[in-house]
Order: sequence, then structure tokens, then C-alpha cells
Amino acid sequence: MSYAKPWKSYADQLNQLIDRGMVVTDRDRALDYLKRIGYYRLSGYWFAFRERSAPLCLLDGQGRKPKKVREERIALDLFRAGTTFQNAVDLYVFDKQLRLLVMDALERIEVALRVDVSHTLGQLDRFAYLKPELFHDEFSVKLDKDSGVTRHHEWLSKHAQLIGRSKEEFVRHNRTKYGLPLAIWVACEVWDFGTLSTLFNGMRTTEQDAIASQYGISDGRVFATWLRSLNYLRNVCAHHSRLWNRNIVDQPRLPSSAELAWMTPFESDTHARARCFLLLRITRHLLEVINPRSSWPGRLKAHLHAFPDLSHLGLNLKGMGVPDGWEADW
Repeated sequence: MSYAKPWKSYADQLNQLIDRGMVVTDRDRALDYLKRIGYYRLSGYWFAFRERSAPLCLLDGQGRKPKKVREERIALDLFRAGTTFQNAVDLYVFDKQLRLLVMDALERIEVALRVDVSHTLGQLDRFAYLKPELFHDEFSVKLDKDSGVTRHHEWLSKHAQLIGRSKEEFVRHNRTKYGLPLAIWVACEVWDFGTLSTLFNGMRTTEQDAIASQYGISDGRVFATWLRSLNYLRNVCAHHSRLWNRNIVDQPRLPSSAELAWMTPFESDTHARARCFLLLRITRHLLEVINPRSSWPGRLKAHLHAFPDLSHLGLNLKGMGVPDGWEADW
């Protein structure tokens, strides 16, 4: 398909928003935001302010009405009454500060989990990450039908890249004094969250369960999905992407509410399970173990209470998947 949308000056971009019903009270300030943040990035925030069409019935592939009707509302170019440019900026700033808070917490979790994994595997072998027999067969034996290698081989390739390009003094020192491979308690310090999460997912159930139990989770496979989802969360934040109402593609599995009482609101709420608050609550749960005296839960709670007033547009914390009465379990 050819791309028909033309280039527009900042003034033309703002005029288009005004023509579509957005209220701009300070034109110069709005132009400055368009120049510094960009129309396209801000559009991810004012998208929620757009009017929606009447419900449309989606047909199946043969153009027939399916037995189970799924209706969809299409976003129109017009904005809801009362939409202001400042509303979008306020939501953008809230989301930016939310991402910074999340990154602060995930750094602590990543560091603690490096220790958990390296200490647990290191007890088995100093170079445990090289040993296929210390991982489950799906990870270390089964060949990928496209690449022809195991997921363990793929992980080792990524690990080698991280070691090879590292400029850290501790890597240089260990390579010079002891050579390669690096002991796991040294090597783990170059892993990113994704590398860590992938290796945990490949560990045997005995070691997975041992680590998960430290965080009050009996099933290490459930805990593995938590780490994978938190890695997804980290990537969203690291790439400065919109978070507050994002549909979480890589959703974690949930233990039962009998094991963790705070899971109760999420068990029957598909919307809540697909929004970021569940991952924030998981983050809070892990920090209770890693750093019980952390101020992060209080700072995050205060930030959620500072959600911009967008009630005139029908928006609130529910867009993040925040359940009623969330403060009681926070």
C-alpha cells in the first residue's frame, strides 16, 4: 500500500487537532510540546480521548455473522467534548513518571534475581550455565525446527555476546586472571533481564521451585511467567513506550487466591489481567521480600493517586486495570 499522509508543519498539526475538536488554550505552549515530544508520540495518549463509532458487528472470514457476536467500536477523528491539549500532556507526564518508578523497582528485582539464580545453580556447578544436564529437556535437548539448535544453545550465544562486548573491569580482571568461562556468580552480572528470565525458564523444576518459594510462590513455572512478563514490562519502559493503558501481550500465570489473597480481584477479571496494574502488584509483592523497607510502594501509591483528572472524558485508573479497593491490599 502507498502511504498517502503528507508531511505537516507543527502549526498544521495543531490546527488539525483544533479542527477535530481539541481545545488549545495556549497555542505557543502546545507548539512547543509538539516540537519536543512529537505529534505521533502524543497521539498515543489522546487516542483515548477520541469519539467512538456505534457498535459494529464483525463478520467471519466468509462475510457471515458469527454465532458469537463480537462488537467493536471504531475510533473516529473527532475528540470527545471537553478534550484539551493539556489533558494529553498531563497523561503523558503521568505515564513518563510511572515508567521511571517501574524501572527503579525492576532494577532491584533484577539484581536480587541474579543472585538467586547464580547462587542456586552455582551450588551445583561453578559453570552450571554451560551444562545441558542441569536444565530441563525442552530447553537443553529439544531442537528448534527452524534454527536446528536448542534454546540453550541460543541462550549461550546471547550470553557470549554479552561477555564479548562487556567493558566492565570485573570481566576484564576475571578473563585475565582466570580465563574463560567465567564462574556463574561473575557471569550473571552481565545478564540483562531477558537473559536472566530465559535461563530461569530453562531451569529444572527443583531449582525453579526453590527460588520461587523464597517469594511465597510454590510453583516455579508460574514464577517463570512472572519474570517473563516483568521483562516485557521492563522493555516497554526502557523504550519509553506508553504504559498506563497498554494491553499486556505477555500475561503472567496466576497462583490461586488461596496462595496469594491479593490475586482475588484478578481471577475473574480479564481486563485487569491484561493491564499493567497486575504487573505493578507483582512488582510490589517481590519487593516485599527483596527490600521490605523500600519506599517504592508508597511512592507508587502516591503517584496513582495523582492520576490526572480526566473524568470528563470517562478515564480513570480502571484503564490501568486497577480494581476497586486496591489500597487495602497494596
